[in-house]
Amino acid sequence: MKPNKEITFLDSAQNRKKVRLYFYISLCVLLIVDFFIPKHGHFPWETVPEFFAVYGFIGCVGLIFIAKILRWVVRRKEDYYD
Repeated sequence: MKPNKEITFLDSAQNRKKVRLYFYISLCVLLIVDFFIPKHGHFPWETVPEFFAVYGFIGCVGLIFIAKILRWVVRRKEDYYD
């Protein structure tokens, strides 16, 4: 008996392209809207346009690199749980 494989929305390459396009368009719109929102930061660098977008991106990339480094530090042998 074969498993019942349903075709979902994102199985089509065209639909994936559309979703990715709409995602990037929404990101660009949010970056543009961010220019028009008044900022009241406690520090001077918080008033720089797109500061929080860049800060968040750098934070996420930093977490990925830290996780890769920790993988080597916390590495266990294959039979650790046996």
